[in-house]
Amino acid sequence: MSNRVRVLTATLLIAVPVLFMLFYVLLTMTFDYPGILREPAGEVLRRFAAGGPSLIALWYGFALTPALFIPAAVLLRRVFPDATPLLDLATPLAVLAGLVQVLGLVRWPFLVPELARTFLDPAASEATQAATLAVFSAFHQYAGVAIGEHLGYLFTGAWTLVIAGAMLTSLLFRPWLGWVGIVAAIGVLIGMLEPAGVAIAGTINALAYIVWSLWLVGVGVFLLRARLDEVSDPAAASTTSGPVRVGARL
Repeated sequence: MSNRVRVLTATLLIAVPVLFMLFYVLLTMTFDYPGILREPAGEVLRRFAAGGPSLIALWYGFALTPALFIPAAVLLRRVFPDATPLLDLATPLAVLAGLVQVLGLVRWPFLVPELARTFLDPAASEATQAATLAVFSAFHQYAGVAIGEHLGYLFTGAWTLVIAGAMLTSLLFRPWLGWVGIVAAIGVLIGMLEPAGVAIAGTINALAYIVWSLWLVGVGVFLLRARLDEVSDPAAASTTSGPVRVGARL
């Protein structure tokens, strides 16, 4: 792996959670997200319309953030010299994880503005307003909960388990990075139980995503601090100086 690719991989791994949290905080400040989702659909559409173009832009940026995860994860897979059937699952799982989250969020900058306009149109009949609310609720449940959240938890957790598990046996990483990733992955996967009525699953999932975000940043910082020869040829580094891992300096 070249120094340029290593720096790009690390930068993307750090940028993904940082950008995600930035947009999340801005949406919380301007749209009361995610608390607004507990309000009636009509109130959500009114608040969305009041946000104007700037709110649409925030949702657009928020929706595209998971797309950055795909190249970051693909490049991270290249860090591992091993070619095992399990590790080969990392790339397709990463693509699916990023894709389903984009599909779940992209309804906000493209579908919801039109629904809000239709619902708040003074000429709209009660039947039109009711139909608009039904469409909003259906897309929220299907695109948001089922695709963006449920499948997002599944593929993100599965990818993290694969990568973190590989870290446990790789000379490139310290084992604690692998264990932190595994704990975060399990917490993310527990979030899939929330639709089944396990209320605490949502809290565990939220905390796990914080750990997962910090883990991504940690892996990125780790790669930035690693020496190029150790990243490119871990076997050579282990034979010349013993079985020393890249993270020995951290």
